[in-house]
Amino acid sequence: MNEIKKILVPVDFSENSQKILRTAAEFAVKFKAELAVIFVVQSFDDYSGFFVPHMPIIQLEEEMVKSAQEKIKSFVAETLNGSTPHTTAILSGDVVEEINRFAEEQKVDLIVMGTHGYKGLDKILFGSVAEKIVKTAPCPVLTINPYR
Repeated sequence: MNEIKKILVPVDFSENSQKILRTAAEFAVKFKAELAVIFVVQSFDDYSGFFVPHMPIIQLEEEMVKSAQEKIKSFVAETLNGSTPHTTAILSGDVVEEINRFAEEQKVDLIVMGTHGYKGLDKILFGSVAEKIVKTAPCPVLTINPYR
C-alpha cells in the first residue's frame, strides 16, 4: 500500500458523519496525513421530473452551496479539535461522480466514509453511495458502520 498523505472524508452533516470524521482524524494523526472534508450538493437534474420548484433550480443549488459552505466550517470546527490539518470543499453534482472526481484530481490516498447516510426515499433514489464508491473509487476506501 502506498503512503497515506491525503484522506478524503465525504460528510452529510449528520451525527454519523461526525463519528466518521473523528475516526478519519485518528487515521490522519497516525499517518501524518491531511484531511479533505467535502460535502456534495446533489444536483437537482435528477429531480426535475418530480416537482416544479418555486425558484429556478440553479438559484436553489446556489443557495444550497452557500449554506453548505457556512455549515461545513462550523461542522468541522465542532467535530475536530483543530489540531488535524484539513481542507474543506463544497461540490455540486452527482454525489458519487463528484467524490471520485475530487479523489482523482486531488490525488487522494484513502477515502473514509460511512456505510449509512441516506434514509427512506433518498436511499431508494440514490442507492448506497458508499457501495458505489467502493466499486468505482480511484483509491482504497475504508467504510465505517457508524452504528457499531
